[in-house]
Amino acid sequence: MVFECWRVFVDTSALLAGLLSPQGTARQMLAAGELKLIELLISSDVLAEADRNIVKRFPQLAEEYRSFIRDMAPTLVEDPTREEIVAVVPWVGKDDAPILAAALKSKADFLVTWNTRDFMTPKIPLTLPLKIRTPGAFIEEWNTFCKQWPP
Repeated sequence: MVFECWRVFVDTSALLAGLLSPQGTARQMLAAGELKLIELLISSDVLAEADRNIVKRFPQLAEEYRSFIRDMAPTLVEDPTREEIVAVVPWVGKDDAPILAAALKSKADFLVTWNTRDFMTPKIPLTLPLKIRTPGAFIEEWNTFCKQWPP
């Protein structure tokens, strides 16, 4: 039986939480990605935003962050088109639309974020082909799946 790796799009908030906290569910998620138990997906927008935030708030960690990203080697996904971004603006607003559009375009199974205010609202269609989770909810779901596998 073949294990199908979950494709997990990580937004900036979850990426930074995982990098800055030695424990916690965001770090567990990144560790699972490093071990190739899940496929971590990331967009150029997320990389740029994370880099800006690290340099601005934690400049002493900038080189460590960049080295971590190189070593972790997440899958860099194709940037969404302007039309794909505009299509999701009504659901999450213009600031977060590039993230949701990139996650959808990448055919991710999950979008993992700490931004519950914008990504976990009634505006988000229940029919999206991906699940939006916080790092904690993602790890809980992944652990449950792993305990039940193989079927």
